[in-house]
Amino acid sequence: MQKKKVLIITYYWPPAGGPGVQRWLKFAKYLPDNNIEPIIICPHPEKAEYPIRDESLLDDISEDIEVHHTDNKSFYDTYKKFTKAKAAPYSGFANDANPSLKQKISRFIRGNFFLPDSRKGWNKYAYEKALELIEKHDIKTVITTSPPHSTQLIGLKLKKKLNIKWIADMRDPWTDIYYYNNFYPTTLAKSIDKRYERQVLETADHVISVSEFIKKQFAAKSSKIDKDKILVIPNGYDTSDFPSTGNKKNDSLTISYTGTLAANYNLSSFIEVLKSFEGDYTLQFVGKVDANVQKDISKELGHRAIFKGFVPHSESINTLLSSDILLLVIPVIKDNEGILTGKLFEYIGSGVPILCLGPTHGDAAEIITHAEAGTTYDYSDTLGIASFINNVNKSRHINTCKKKEDYSREGLTKELCKYL
Repeated sequence: MQKKKVLIITYYWPPAGGPGVQRWLKFAKYLPDNNIEPIIICPHPEKAEYPIRDESLLDDISEDIEVHHTDNKSFYDTYKKFTKAKAAPYSGFANDANPSLKQKISRFIRGNFFLPDSRKGWNKYAYEKALELIEKHDIKTVITTSPPHSTQLIGLKLKKKLNIKWIADMRDPWTDIYYYNNFYPTTLAKSIDKRYERQVLETADHVISVSEFIKKQFAAKSSKIDKDKILVIPNGYDTSDFPSTGNKKNDSLTISYTGTLAANYNLSSFIEVLKSFEGDYTLQFVGKVDANVQKDISKELGHRAIFKGFVPHSESINTLLSSDILLLVIPVIKDNEGILTGKLFEYIGSGVPILCLGPTHGDAAEIITHAEAGTTYDYSDTLGIASFINNVNKSRHINTCKKKEDYSREGLTKELCKYL
């Protein structure tokens, strides 16, 4: 039986790193098992601007997957020359928390003259390649995934020209993203952005979000949006990334955090609990940590706090498996109930108990409870946090997650295929 061809347009593709890349990398990996052949369009890695690069993710791309790299025009070349920054800002400006005057000016230019975002310089090349491939392979379905949300405008243009079936996958909010105002958008810029957002949400045949909270945000953007066409397919974990037996645990209690840690992540009560913990422990961070946050944690915990920086994905998985507790922190921002970071699902996949700090009735808390993977505590709940750490310390080496299979990449891909 001939496989159905689906075109996936994504700015981020290996060697780009981070959890956002893995969403469609993993979907593409398992789509052929469901009789669907993915064809990928992405910018050439030497032309793209990635905050993180992870060459190890290239190993997850099957030789049978057709990947087309295009040219690209990037705003960030100018940004780095003007600000002397070494890389593009991380999500939420975790590597740019105290912007200089030049950085503020650059943000203003980005937020008002590069709408909906500064990566729209890629759209022209991706659109032209999409037209070519749609005709060549007689493709009936196109998927655009964002951020960057400018990628959705490629799908919008293809839909209007060809009336092709179009699915818009939006991993993050658009005008509701918590760092939106850090670009200092004017009233006019906000109006243009919201118009783009409405057009995408109204026109796409299906919209995919990663949480119920974000689905509600999108559905409220226009009375013309059919909320039933907005689907929730969360991120997940790939069972093939995890060996059947975990890594050997450390001698002392090991608490690990992976990913970005910006200034608006509240760790104060958690740190106070650790300072009074009577046992031996290590708190390790893998990923980008705000410089001031790292300084404060080191001051409080000394040598017990270890900062490893970015590591390849496979090494990050090994860190999870050799830990006793995995720390998840939801940033203290507006509408944080809907935040679902990609690492949550790899935490679940590891089976290691999760200690989450954030809204106790948020989407992350609900998933952790459903998977029986850990507990969510309010940021200031020192008694609850201390009890969790002490209980795990007494029963170390026991993995407790009982329903992690609900979030496997294979199962989520099957769910996606219902709409393809």
